[in-house]
Amino acid sequence: MKIGILGAGQLGRMLALAGYPLGFEFAFLDPAAEACAAPLGERQRADYQDRDALEQFCAGIDLATFEFENVPEAAAAFVAARVPLLPAPQALTAGQDRLGEKQMFESLGIPVPKFAAVDSREGLDTAAQHTGLPAVLKTRRMGYDGKGQRVLRSASEFDAAWDALGGQPLILEAFVPFEREVSCLAVRGRDGAMRFYPLVQNVHRNGILRTARPRAGDALQTLAEQYATRVLQHLDYAGVLAFEFFVAGGSLLANEIAPRVHNSGHWSIEGAECSQFENHLRAIAGLPLGGTALRGTCAMVNFIGTAPPLEALAALDGVHVHLYGKLPKPQRKIGHATVTAADDQALETRLAALQALLREDD
Repeated sequence: MKIGILGAGQLGRMLALAGYPLGFEFAFLDPAAEACAAPLGERQRADYQDRDALEQFCAGIDLATFEFENVPEAAAAFVAARVPLLPAPQALTAGQDRLGEKQMFESLGIPVPKFAAVDSREGLDTAAQHTGLPAVLKTRRMGYDGKGQRVLRSASEFDAAWDALGGQPLILEAFVPFEREVSCLAVRGRDGAMRFYPLVQNVHRNGILRTARPRAGDALQTLAEQYATRVLQHLDYAGVLAFEFFVAGGSLLANEIAPRVHNSGHWSIEGAECSQFENHLRAIAGLPLGGTALRGTCAMVNFIGTAPPLEALAALDGVHVHLYGKLPKPQRKIGHATVTAADDQALETRLAALQALLREDD
């Protein structure tokens, strides 16, 4: 079976690495000059809306998926009309607009922070009356890793925020004084079967995920699974979906979904019975889902901007290195390491040794 992937970044790369042992082959379509998945399959460099390139892409594959949720809606529909595209286009578009996403959560009875659409400078004043301050002004589309958003703590900051972000659809969300950030990684097969990974505790800095640590037995696991199930069934979803939450007042507030494999699940390659990447491929190919239980204790650490020397990383016990083949660049994810251990005490020791190799601004 040949699987086409829209996008050829590190997620596509890791999907292909997980798929080759299963006998899958891969083709990629991506407009970027630098595409780190390219060595792992056939790669077309073309715009996502290039119909000739999309036609050629579809002609050589059995089914398609995506590793990048901002694939244009028209491109997804074009592919889906020719080969199975999983998750389906409605899942892709559900996560592309933050306003529609929040409205979907509300319709499914999933708690969210207060929010309001902002379409004008005057509308920002009105929205703030609804959400209160502090609040976060965000672009409704295309923002990621903290891009396209401003925290507003007083009305005196409104003009500057509007000058920076105005002129496009925006959303204002109440700032959540959260206790922690967690993600629920769920997978649903084409037959409706579902499995869930242990809830993951995430730590961000400057809007970028730095560490992710799964915790078996989290008191909020069942609630997170219930909320994720509602979204999976509503979208008739097939594949891996990541659902990010704020923990506030001991309960969950929905932040956003990512309709794809996700950075907060990279630890699953070494840390789970079946990785999120293999499970995504199993799900879209119609195979039985793999186990999602932990194989011990583990955590993931992102390499941002640069990575420590490979020789130093290789000298650390229990540290599994993944470099993406991307050029170093400030605030860019160029790799990660998963740290594994038999118990929490050993894990903390190994994490400290790895963190000591990172630069303070990484």
